[in-house]
Amino acid sequence: MVRAQQGPRARYREQTRSEIKDVALQQLAEGGVGALALTRIAKEMGLSGPALYRYFASRDDLLSALIRDAYDDAATAMAEAASGAAAASRNPRAQLHALADGYRAWAVAEPHRYLLVQGTPVPGYVAPDDTLDRARAVLGPFLPVFADGTPGAGVAPVVAEMAAWLGEDEAVGMWVAGYAPPAAGEPDDAGRPARALAGAVLAWAQLHGSAGLEAAGQFAGMGHSGVTLLGAQTEMLADAFGLK
Repeated sequence: MVRAQQGPRARYREQTRSEIKDVALQQLAEGGVGALALTRIAKEMGLSGPALYRYFASRDDLLSALIRDAYDDAATAMAEAASGAAAASRNPRAQLHALADGYRAWAVAEPHRYLLVQGTPVPGYVAPDDTLDRARAVLGPFLPVFADGTPGAGVAPVVAEMAAWLGEDEAVGMWVAGYAPPAAGEPDDAGRPARALAGAVLAWAQLHGSAGLEAAGQFAGMGHSGVTLLGAQTEMLADAFGLK
């Protein structure tokens, strides 16, 4: 079905919401979540407080919109990295490097947005349920990279825990199968989903550690680059899963 074209009032509303989010992001970049204040946004935009609340009901409502946007943009970056690696017919190890590099690039390009979704939780704020699927969309492209790996003894306990999780949570199994379905024409491999999930979770943990420290400025004055450190970590993870 073709969506009906938005009328002038709806377009104005979306434009104003976008402008509010732009000002909010500037506040985040300058002082973190603690600097985000609807009254300051309203003043900067020449709006009254009540007028701004017609677009966002509360600070938490605005935070949720910013978080959704951040996850969606990160997911797009990961999808583009995966697509580029697939188009170049790269092997799983090279695909993992491409995804890791794409994740880091997004994180350090806009560290305030990365830290909004992966940094210190905002006291009293509860993210809406739909952010879970958005977060999974960021991690999803990592799943097929590890699905056909050969995990070593060092990561075997994680694989076992992921197998148990898959057995307990049908939604997780559906998410994994959506990104790493059984290979066509090959015998059913019961361990494939657990390998995929274990690798993706370990990749997320390593990426968050490295990219998060860099985004927070913790590498300043040190003698290494974030690219070099992440490359070494990615190689170790690829070795742990026997990726070609």
